[in-house]
Order: sequence, then C-alpha cells, then structure tokens
Amino acid sequence: MATQYAGQLTSTPMRAASTLARPTFEMPENACDAHMHVFESLAQYPSVGNPQYTLPDGPLAKYREVMDALSIRRFAIVQPSFYGTDNRCLLDALAKAGDAARGVVMIDEGLPAATLDDWHRANVRAIRLDLFSRAEQPTKDIQAYITRMAALCESLGWHLQFYAPGPIVRNLIPFLADVRTPFVIDHMGYMTQEDGLTSDDFTRLLQLLKDGNCTLKLSAPYRVAKLRPLASVAPMAKAIIETAPDKVIWGSDWPHIPMGERDTGELLNLLADWTTDAETRRKILVDNPARLYDFA
Repeated sequence: MATQYAGQLTSTPMRAASTLARPTFEMPENACDAHMHVFESLAQYPSVGNPQYTLPDGPLAKYREVMDALSIRRFAIVQPSFYGTDNRCLLDALAKAGDAARGVVMIDEGLPAATLDDWHRANVRAIRLDLFSRAEQPTKDIQAYITRMAALCESLGWHLQFYAPGPIVRNLIPFLADVRTPFVIDHMGYMTQEDGLTSDDFTRLLQLLKDGNCTLKLSAPYRVAKLRPLASVAPMAKAIIETAPDKVIWGSDWPHIPMGERDTGELLNLLADWTTDAETRRKILVDNPARLYDFA
C-alpha cells in the first residue's frame, strides 16, 4: 500500500470516458492535446519521495479512451512532478503510443548528449522547467538556469516548457523577451488574481506572446480560476487567442490532478466560447502543435 504523507492531496478515481461531454464543434483532423500526463503502477515506476499527491488514476489505456470519445488524435505527454526527473514512465508510454505522441521531459543537468539524442528519436521534443520548485531562488539564478536549458534545447531542436507561478512569470517577462529558443508557458501564464497578478501584468504577457518566441497554452482553466467559475477565465483566453492565434495551443491537463472526476469534454468545449472561428480552432488544435512538436 502506498504511503500517505501529511498535506498530500488525494487523487480521486478517473471519470469514465463514456460519461464525457462530446465536442460541441466539429473537431478538426489530427487535433492535438498538448498537455496531459501518464501514470502507471508504483511497483514499476516509483514516485519521488513525499510527492504532492497520491498516484493518479491516469494510465495510458484510460487516456486512449478519452481520445476516442473526444476525437483527439495526437497528444503531448508532460513529465509530472510525481516522477521528478525519472522519465521512464513517459518514455515507455511514448513507445506504446508511436507517432501519435510527443514527450516533454524533466531532466537533471549534465545528462549525457547520447541520452538526449536517444530521447529525440523516441519523440521527446521539449524540456519542462519546474519553476515552482525554484520559486525561492534569486531571479538571476533562475535566469541562468533558463539560459543553460535554452542552449541545450536549441542544440536538439527542442523547445522549453515553463511550469511557473504567475509572479515568477511576471518577473521573467523582460528576460524572456530576449530568449531565442522557442518556449511555451503553461496554464495561460498562471496569471491568477489570488496571487496578486494585475491586468497590467497580463498586458505585458500578451506583448511577450506577440513579439517574443513565446507560445501560450490554454490549459487547466480551473487552476487559473481557482474557486471562481470556469467562465471567469474566458476574457483571458479570448485575449490570448486574439493577440496571436498562431502561437496558442490547447491542453486538457488530464488526469486533472487531484480531481479525476472532471469532465475533459467540458474543458475542450470551452474553446467554442473562447473562439467561434473554426479556422482559429484548427490552428490551436492542429497547426500550432504540429509545428511545435514536430508532427509530420
């Protein structure tokens, strides 16, 4: 039996794919979910010590059922903090998924170049930077870390993916404006009111999206809304899309840790409110992720 740690979130069972809301708009061919996670048996893939949540009910087999229900054909597997820099579960899932999937790994610095080359052949295309875990570091140290990881990504033809609290994103915007390596910021930049982010901060993020090598991910609206209704993030999502529709992607954040009962179909259908234009939705779901993740 897995150990329950103090303060650890309890992951709830996954909602059955048969109960998901179906798309309210016509899904374009080769639609991509650009942010999901895979979890398998703890006996085969141990977690980090004292993870923030219990093992989610998120095996690849269950996600494939979600794909079938929602007409999703491609997906990007993002390494969760649950496994730290042990990417074995992700790499095994990529091997099973074939060319329909791409991987976003978390790594320790100093990983051999040969290993990274092997991972590229296995369809890894990005490095995830967990800046929540570095939030107490001086900004200059975070910037130096980003610079090192950016150089590594550039040598591989990969991109950076930022998992960062809104205040860190805000503080990094001037620095990120000069980063040459393509990068993605998760969860709409985590620009939450509760963390003290302002409309001016969001305006600066939109400027970075417009002028920089930035892509914003329309993912996890519930993490941005927090206790507010999901509809409260609509103005933010619409502004992101209107600013740079060619630099926006969508992700489900499946299996919605720790709330497995969330309706992934409901989250997908928010796109119908955020943009009524079918061509724009095709860019967000197909063209933009195909370019970013190197889908043929």
